[in-house]
Amino acid sequence: GQLWVEEHSQAVDPLTDPFWSPPISSDYRMTLPHLFLAYPWDKSNLKSMQIDLNQFKELDAYASKVSHILLAEDLVSVLLQKAHSDLEKVRAIWIWICYHIEYDTEAYHHKDKRRCEPADVLLLGKSVCSGYAQLFQQMCSIAGVQCKQLSGFSKGYSYKPGMVIGGETDHAWNAVYLDGRWHLLDSTWGSGYVDNTCRNFTFRYNEFYFLTHPALFINAHFPEDNKWQLLKPTMTLQQYERNINYSSDFYTLGLLAVSAETAVIETENGKAIIFIESRSPMLFLSELNREQKHCLMILKKNGMKLEVYPPQTGTHRLDIFTRLPKKTEKDYKHVLEYSLKCSSVDKRIHLPKMLIQPVGPSWLSEEKGVLEALPLSPIIHMEDGRCIVTFTQSKDLGVFATLDSDSSTVAEEMRRRHIWKTCQGSQVELKIHLPHAGHFALHIWAKNDADPGSNHCVLSYLLSCPNKSVEWPPFPKWYSDWQEGCELVAPLSGVLPANRDVQFKLKIPNVAGVSVKCGKIQPLTLSRDGFWEGTCHTSGAAIVSVRVLKCVSESTFWTVLEYKVENQ
Repeated sequence: GQLWVEEHSQAVDPLTDPFWSPPISSDYRMTLPHLFLAYPWDKSNLKSMQIDLNQFKELDAYASKVSHILLAEDLVSVLLQKAHSDLEKVRAIWIWICYHIEYDTEAYHHKDKRRCEPADVLLLGKSVCSGYAQLFQQMCSIAGVQCKQLSGFSKGYSYKPGMVIGGETDHAWNAVYLDGRWHLLDSTWGSGYVDNTCRNFTFRYNEFYFLTHPALFINAHFPEDNKWQLLKPTMTLQQYERNINYSSDFYTLGLLAVSAETAVIETENGKAIIFIESRSPMLFLSELNREQKHCLMILKKNGMKLEVYPPQTGTHRLDIFTRLPKKTEKDYKHVLEYSLKCSSVDKRIHLPKMLIQPVGPSWLSEEKGVLEALPLSPIIHMEDGRCIVTFTQSKDLGVFATLDSDSSTVAEEMRRRHIWKTCQGSQVELKIHLPHAGHFALHIWAKNDADPGSNHCVLSYLLSCPNKSVEWPPFPKWYSDWQEGCELVAPLSGVLPANRDVQFKLKIPNVAGVSVKCGKIQPLTLSRDGFWEGTCHTSGAAIVSVRVLKCVSESTFWTVLEYKVENQ
């Protein structure tokens, strides 16, 4: 999809470099166009001149609704009723073409059906890029604005990262002369887009291609004549081939830079890392070979870090999508495509299929109510199969955690018992004891008490344990009366040894008594520091339960914890 973007642009200090340019007037006087410094470009400005798009609001509405007139002179005359300066004239012509001329997908596939003369384009209401450019040039000429039709190579339909570019040119666009300087625009790409087969065209206005800054225009437009890059220094065709193709959405959504600037990237030791810088917090998606797998995404305050682990050697396609975090924004826009070459596979890392992205603490997890989460790393390496995750939960937020794996034979319900949650006010501690070695996804789910909707994942971690000797038993089974403020010190294992004395130490506030049922009843004693403590012998018991008496006047005991005893 395309976006209408309203940017307040700022002028860029130019360098001048003279070359001949046939002007509109018949005397063919010499003009002195200004060139732009290619790099670095002003990242707050997407245009090649200072424009407040709000100034075009009425003109755009007028020009877009002017009816289809078959004579270019008459059409321009009607458009100029609301356009007076050269900039307004160019804008009115641009808007009309973008809203009224359809891309001729049939002519794209059949050259004999192409009609690019301006009169034919107006008659048919459609054409390919050359027809757009010729009509634009003629209408500007009628309006008294200098305009050139340019041709060259583009990174549009059928382009693939890493492909060799050459042969016949495949695209046409325009340059207009405004305020003593040449500016670039592409009315074909401004009008809409074609589907993956180039059989269907959709009108979708794209502001990005109107007077685009040359340092951005060169991403996907390489003119036959290098001087029409309007850049200094100019770019070579080989550089253009290597460089990544940034989509217009990359810039209009507020992305600023990416660490991998070449279209083809290679893994190192089976991994590729990409950083993206954005103007504000953004949400991202990634796909490797069109599947949301084999990538680890870490959100940053202004951008993200993506780790890619291809499952096999060879060449892979990597796509990156982004969207604004507003609730009204749901559709992710495609912003980058890479060709990823992998010469070796990192077998130490396996990303569970159900791992929910992004991974690790971020502004997003804090926005969802999980604050000050530790550890900060999205990957928790567990040599002994144990770790602790802590965080502060916002008020009225209920949380629970799951341990997910696509390779474990342990049932999902039992895997949850390998997580032990302790809450003290807003402070939450999760103890994780893995059932065996491998890679697991730790997902923390939450729902606001006042929210009638379902739980949603607020934080994910990747747990990695290569130690094959790891084999932790589950934590004890807990019941509803084991609530906030309860704390278990011992025993943590849900499986107790047979014929042994087992020490119990736990905190259960606001109860009259606590006892352990282990064949016989063993009361626990309340210590000065608030813990219920005592010992029971597991001889002859298959199940051991911890029970509470809620008040002295009651005779009913409630089970809060349950253990199994190893076979005798």
